[in-house]
Amino acid sequence: MNRIAYLCIGWIFVALGAVGVVLPLLPTTPFLLVAVAAFMKSSPRFAHWLQSHRVFGPYLEEWTKNRAVPLSAKVLAVTTMSASFAWLALYSSAPPVAVALTGIVLATVATWLVTRPTARGR
Repeated sequence: MNRIAYLCIGWIFVALGAVGVVLPLLPTTPFLLVAVAAFMKSSPRFAHWLQSHRVFGPYLEEWTKNRAVPLSAKVLAVTTMSASFAWLALYSSAPPVAVALTGIVLATVATWLVTRPTARGR
């Protein structure tokens, strides 16, 4: 049963990654990383296929070799986190402690992301 669940997760994230290749709003690399991790637990054959794929392989290789993130993914992630935090701080009825903790977490993630190397050519 676990194998089937991991296979389903893998294919769902491959589909999301495929959409991300053509739609700049979706970050491809994180979806493909989840997919390859799920395939490693369910089907090494599919994991190898994904890692050697002519379209998807370069995204995975860039992260694996250089821990690099495409500039478009960085910009999208930081913009989305900033907008989400602004909405939370200005329009929600969340307690101030929750807003502050969320801000700290988002700032930490954004700092980590921005300090990763930028992938070339993607």
